[in-house]
Amino acid sequence: MMRDVTLGQYFPGKSPIHKLDPRIKIVLTIALIVYVFLARNFVSLGFLVATVFIVLLMSGVPLKLYFKSIKGVIFIVIFTSILNLFYGTGEPLITLFGFMTITWNGICNAIFISVRIISLILFSSVLTFTTSPTELTDALERILKPLKVFHVKVHEIAMMMTIALRFVPTLLEETDKIMSAQKARGADMESGGLMQRIKALIPVLIPLFVSSFRRAYDLAMAMECRCYHGGEGRTKMKVLHMGGRDVVACICAAFVLTAILLINGMMPVQL
Repeated sequence: MMRDVTLGQYFPGKSPIHKLDPRIKIVLTIALIVYVFLARNFVSLGFLVATVFIVLLMSGVPLKLYFKSIKGVIFIVIFTSILNLFYGTGEPLITLFGFMTITWNGICNAIFISVRIISLILFSSVLTFTTSPTELTDALERILKPLKVFHVKVHEIAMMMTIALRFVPTLLEETDKIMSAQKARGADMESGGLMQRIKALIPVLIPLFVSSFRRAYDLAMAMECRCYHGGEGRTKMKVLHMGGRDVVACICAAFVLTAILLINGMMPVQL
């Protein structure tokens, strides 16, 4: 399970998505997430799903990595789908326990919500797979720069967010190693009741916390030794510039928005 979590991983490449300005990628990711909620029927949602797969193919990242990002949250997708099965209106198809009914509308809602969640995960994965932590820091700092007027420490906030995102795969890998080491020593983490399994995780959590604090201390010492004192007076080795491909990406995003709104206007609403 730990190996299936891909949050924070970066896949180097030279695809058109990799070459986009990171600020544009962040803005377009937020915009496309909003588009997912604007899709109100299966036709507009299907158009959005087709857009998702086009973006995935253009990113140059192996599709199996995207499938891993879905596998890590498949329980949430299934749980949400089951809940939505019982919130449909219409003629009951199946009745459970005398008061829980499953209708055709409920089945459609469950499928609709599942596709929405998967699309959200895939869109978010494209950003982290095609943007390095350094680029994310620079982009977030530039986007949040107007907040400096209110004396908000934009650089420090962007740095903390990026470091947290960067260390997600590192901590997951550390957790997997500790669990493998404990199992090799005879620890049983898969049998027994819920409380026994929670108690079995204590030998994993304690060394994980110790390792996390040690990594944080080493990182703080390294930054202090390099005379890091925040973003004041710092210059950029690579200055961000928007080019023609960024304009094309924005035009494509506007086209997708227009198409979704037109389809919603012509087709009946699903949700």
